[in-house]
Amino acid sequence: MSESSAGAVADAATAAVASAATGGWRRATGVAGVAIGVVAAGAAAGVALERLTVGRGIRQKARLALDAAGPYGALRGTPGRARADDGTELYYEVDDIDPQAAPALTPRRRRLFGRKAPAPVTVVFSHGYCLSQDSWHFQRAALRGVVRTVHWDQRSHGRSARGVSQVERGEPVTIEQLGRDLKAVIDAAVPEGPIVLVGHSMGGMTVMALADQYPELIRERVVGVALVGTSSGRLGEVNFGLPVAGVNVVRRVLPGVLKALGQRAELVEKGRRATADLFAEIIKRYSFASRDVDPAIGRFAERMIESTPIDVVAEYYPAFDDHDKTEALAHFADMPVLVLAGVRDMVTPSEHSEAIADLLPGAELVLVPDAGHLVILEHPEVVTDRLADLLTRTGAVPAGATVGGYGSTSSTAQPG
Repeated sequence: MSESSAGAVADAATAAVASAATGGWRRATGVAGVAIGVVAAGAAAGVALERLTVGRGIRQKARLALDAAGPYGALRGTPGRARADDGTELYYEVDDIDPQAAPALTPRRRRLFGRKAPAPVTVVFSHGYCLSQDSWHFQRAALRGVVRTVHWDQRSHGRSARGVSQVERGEPVTIEQLGRDLKAVIDAAVPEGPIVLVGHSMGGMTVMALADQYPELIRERVVGVALVGTSSGRLGEVNFGLPVAGVNVVRRVLPGVLKALGQRAELVEKGRRATADLFAEIIKRYSFASRDVDPAIGRFAERMIESTPIDVVAEYYPAFDDHDKTEALAHFADMPVLVLAGVRDMVTPSEHSEAIADLLPGAELVLVPDAGHLVILEHPEVVTDRLADLLTRTGAVPAGATVGGYGSTSSTAQPG
């Protein structure tokens, strides 16, 4: 992003605050899209709708590479509901082991997981800000029926209910609260047996918050952890690829923008929809690094982002500056850990993953070239391969092997 474009974003964010403050809400909703784009990109890494001409071959190869029934995000499991400590209803789904799965595995899956029955381990996936459990689509497709998995929606996201503390008491969300929410989901969906925790972005922070508050759970039941594109703290220092002046302006005005827009959510949502395409390139830049991601993936991720109401975006935003769970990482020191990030991630830069790995000398650190914040969608074959290896080390699945091009979404994907 150039200094001029960054300056334009900052100016527009400032204009949104000024318009809102003077009561010009209908004018403000036009520029509100910029602020929303900054929030989604800067903290959640939104995905653009690509409307330019795309070769039919790219689309065809991407479809052939997808080893899943139905469109992106269509995988469903056995539904369940947990109740958080403030009464919020949290939605989760369980994919159980299929006893018939091993003999029926495709050649690619046989190479990955073998034929023996996996150990009774449950893998619990936690998604990022402004996303949902469906963001794990490719990893879920790979593991389906082979190992027991739990996918859940963070409060006020996906199919989970709005946070009771936020709706009734106007409280902002904290990362600590998310850790307690994850504990509630584990209590309901995985009351016994070993667990592997997997978190992307805010989901990784949720995993750290769980460890911070429930060290005995980590010690007694958690046998492995994967932290993908996340951070243990110091997020206030991230510059999102903006020049210093742009960063300072955005940091100064964004809290006011969010507070004002969150109070007029219905009106802002109309402006948000109307201006979505205008900021598509900005949002896309913060989500993907490679140029040839299939547009269908962009639309899929964009739908997840757009489903997050602006007042929910506002409720969550303060939590990231306050997040610091560096000391909690010590609870993962004696178990297999995967730390993975995109080299070109501008939301939670790969340096944050390197810092986590430095504190966990036994962890496997994987830095994916040509990958942005949404590496789980951009290069799912790499994420799935390393996750499969982690599960092998924890005993969740039999001896694994490299996945190769499994689940690739790029134009160079070779269907297998």
